[in-house]
Amino acid sequence: MKTGKKRLGESCCKEQRGSKAYGFWALYKKEMADHINSRRFYLIFALLLVVSAASLMGAVSSISDAVSESSEFIFLKLFTTGSSSIYSFATFMAFLGPLAGITLGFDAVNNERSQGTLIRLASQPIYRDSIVSAKFLAGSSVLLLMVTVLGLFFSGTGLVLIGVAPGVEEALRIIAFLLLTWVYLSFWLALSIVFSVVCKHAATAAISGISIWLFLSLFMSLVAAGISDLIYPTDGIQGFYNMMDNYNLELTLNRFSPYYLFSEAASTILNPNVRSIGVVTMSQLEGAVASSLSLGQSLLLVWPHLVVMAALTMAGFAIAYIKFMRQEIRA
Repeated sequence: MKTGKKRLGESCCKEQRGSKAYGFWALYKKEMADHINSRRFYLIFALLLVVSAASLMGAVSSISDAVSESSEFIFLKLFTTGSSSIYSFATFMAFLGPLAGITLGFDAVNNERSQGTLIRLASQPIYRDSIVSAKFLAGSSVLLLMVTVLGLFFSGTGLVLIGVAPGVEEALRIIAFLLLTWVYLSFWLALSIVFSVVCKHAATAAISGISIWLFLSLFMSLVAAGISDLIYPTDGIQGFYNMMDNYNLELTLNRFSPYYLFSEAASTILNPNVRSIGVVTMSQLEGAVASSLSLGQSLLLVWPHLVVMAALTMAGFAIAYIKFMRQEIRA
């Protein structure tokens, strides 16, 4: 008798898990289709595609100057080289890439609530936590698709224009850079979903996300420099002894910004000649061999950056998840 009850309980649990998975994947496919078929997706993708093409043209026009300084890793220089009038591809992805995450997530929940479709979703045989999970995973999948297409377009067109094929390590570094970009954009997606859950109106959520993006991208460095100069002034004789503390504090404050973390990590991955991301003294340089780093060594340098950005992404999703689960869904 007990064995029969145990088997019945196990079968019920399996059915519940199966129904939960089915509801999650059904909602995931629906969200993916909505993103890919939406005009905003095509607009933001067209913007990034045009910017990528422009940065590629600028890199090709300036590649000869970059090669004259160093003839190693020529293909990687396409991603980090800009011209006098346009930034590099890595810089554009650091600055404009967050717009993709914000655009895909700022109305993920509040738009459903304002249109009255959220109560319909919750009334379906779909677990409540599957709603926010599917929305985040679908948006992150679209971002991965977008980053992959941009990377293939940039690499393929660059290969045709300069006629230099990337080596194995260069290809692996490009893949690592694209994965880093995906994690970076997923953070902004998670942040925008948080505002979508907290704010009642989509416009408020969009403005909140854009405000934080502009502050962290444009003004965080100014704030960090101001605080560092205030605590460790560099004027006068005492300022000479404060220079190291001033720089370290400014660097620490800047690293609170995902924009700075991504820029620092991207430059390290795409430039094997970068051997350190902090202050290096002459005593530390003594006896060092002047050579480029391998991919594994470069990843060791930026591993903390990737961990922090992944942790921020998971924290943003966790906040959105908890807030959504605690909210009351009304008709």
